[in-house]
Amino acid sequence: MKASRIAAAGAVAGVTVLALSAPAFAHVSVQPEGAAAKGGYAVVDFKVPNERDDASTTKLEVNFPTDHPLASVMPEPMPGWKIDVTKSKLDKPLEMHGEKISEAVTKVTWTADGKGIEPGYFEKFPLSIGQLPEDTDQLVFKALQTYSNKEVVRWIEVPQKGQEEPDNPAPVLELSAAEDGHHAPSGDDASGAESAEKASADTAADTASSGSTDTTARVLGVVGIVVGAAGVAYGVLAGRRRTNV
Repeated sequence: MKASRIAAAGAVAGVTVLALSAPAFAHVSVQPEGAAAKGGYAVVDFKVPNERDDASTTKLEVNFPTDHPLASVMPEPMPGWKIDVTKSKLDKPLEMHGEKISEAVTKVTWTADGKGIEPGYFEKFPLSIGQLPEDTDQLVFKALQTYSNKEVVRWIEVPQKGQEEPDNPAPVLELSAAEDGHHAPSGDDASGAESAEKASADTAADTASSGSTDTTARVLGVVGIVVGAAGVAYGVLAGRRRTNV
């Protein structure tokens, strides 16, 4: 009896340890390649893991936020996947580069032409998006993942700060602070530019002075050679005259 109880207790303890040590299930997520700055453009990757042992992921649908529509969305071609981009009319037109845009991308769908994402693998689905909004810190993309056995997992629950992560969290793109644009030269920059110009002028003057000095030295050198040659010739002639006398 004691032995059986000990064995049962050991089995329960083992199951508890396994449950506590089991990793959290992966989910569809989105991460930028580099920075995703407010007001700019970014390339983002939707990372899709396969969580099933007996089915492949054959379809991914990513829905774009309607409260912060993006005027430019361009997918990267992916071998083995057909890509469909869905656009819808906006309730309020956007202004981009001086032009009004009345529609924006509301969904991008990837459908596998072949095996899709097989068990034990994941895949990244890249998109170029912009112009990113400046009045929010994050963008929420609700995604649907379809398996070859027709199962659909809806990653649509919006995570809330200060609360536990939901069972099926939606991909959230965190936006960084807006990057500084080009700016006019400041007073220091201007004085620096003037100093650079002055230094350049001084260098040019030094170069010119050095050039004239070199030229003068060369002329004097040639004159010295000529004078020296004349002196030698005079000395030779004077020696001949003395010999003749």
